[in-house]
Amino acid sequence: MSLDWLLRPQLEAFADAGFQVIGMSAPGPHVAALTASGIEHVAVKSLTRAMSPTRDLRAFRELRAALRRVQPDIVHTHNPKPGLLGRVAARSVGVPVVVNTVHGLYALPEDPLAKRLVVYGLERVAATCSDAELLQSPEDLPVLRRLGIPHAKLSVLGNGIDLDRFRPGAVTPGARERIRAELGVDDSTVVVGVVGRLVWEKGYATVFEAAREMVDDNCCFVVVGPAEPDKAGAVSAADRREAATSGVRFLGARDDMVDVYSAFDVYALASHREGFPRSAMEAAALSLPVVATDIRGCRQVVADGATGFLFAVDDTAGLVGALRRLVDDPRRRRQFGAAARRRAEEHFDDRDVIAKTLRTYDWLLGTRAERVVTA
Repeated sequence: MSLDWLLRPQLEAFADAGFQVIGMSAPGPHVAALTASGIEHVAVKSLTRAMSPTRDLRAFRELRAALRRVQPDIVHTHNPKPGLLGRVAARSVGVPVVVNTVHGLYALPEDPLAKRLVVYGLERVAATCSDAELLQSPEDLPVLRRLGIPHAKLSVLGNGIDLDRFRPGAVTPGARERIRAELGVDDSTVVVGVVGRLVWEKGYATVFEAAREMVDDNCCFVVVGPAEPDKAGAVSAADRREAATSGVRFLGARDDMVDVYSAFDVYALASHREGFPRSAMEAAALSLPVVATDIRGCRQVVADGATGFLFAVDDTAGLVGALRRLVDDPRRRRQFGAAARRRAEEHFDDRDVIAKTLRTYDWLLGTRAERVVTA
């Protein structure tokens, strides 16, 4: 899913730049889309989102075997578990260049000490195996420096999306009306959209409580995203049925997200942890005001009081208050939406991310060649 939905534009750009690009992940339904776009895929069958020491050890062994077969010049890892296993596996088999993108450290400074010790300890070990650490959020930079990771390895990459795809002019004619008819709402109803995997850390408890409190307001809540029954902390089918009694609509995973966003009037993200939330960038690029938790990543997307509002984690009253300020004020929604698009154009262009990554590859390959010649 990450290779397809989050990274495919980058992978295609790297291929266009002359690299042979191979994705490694668990097998699944997204492999077909990757291979159709010319990206070769190597399945690591034991690599799952769920924590399982036995399966994780098997995944590590599978990764090492696959890397020995492929013999890549560069390994670039993403996400917490592949980042840990992949960096160590790549260095252990002698991959010349190892790069990791930090999509948001899995522990925050305010988390319990035990969690921080485990996460930061593993991160420090894995970082000894990389040549470069590319940070999506600048807020992770001081944390990694305190962990003793060399400054020369660290750089702020940011995050971006395809602004040509996610723009108001790219919406299919009639899509807003069609999707709102699918939802059973007319144009007078304010639709609050939420996009994300159905796991509790995305803040769904706060969203569902807000929906209950706003059941008599002129709005409805729509959730788009895949169920993850194998993930710890999954939102179950029973949880979804209960939320539906408050009028929450669930659309599941969708491939027509540009059109789906067009059916929203406000975007909400109540997540407990984010690196640099892609869905919030997409919503902003499509001129939607964004209401999000006041956490790392969301603070980089939302200009509080200008493109949307920020509220505290687990603060249902804060979410309800922010939403009501927008539900009751169409003029403010338009102003914030226009400002959100301008901010996206200035800060969320994936072409900048791709260019920075390619420069990192070129620099690291060049320095390795120099070391070889010198030796």
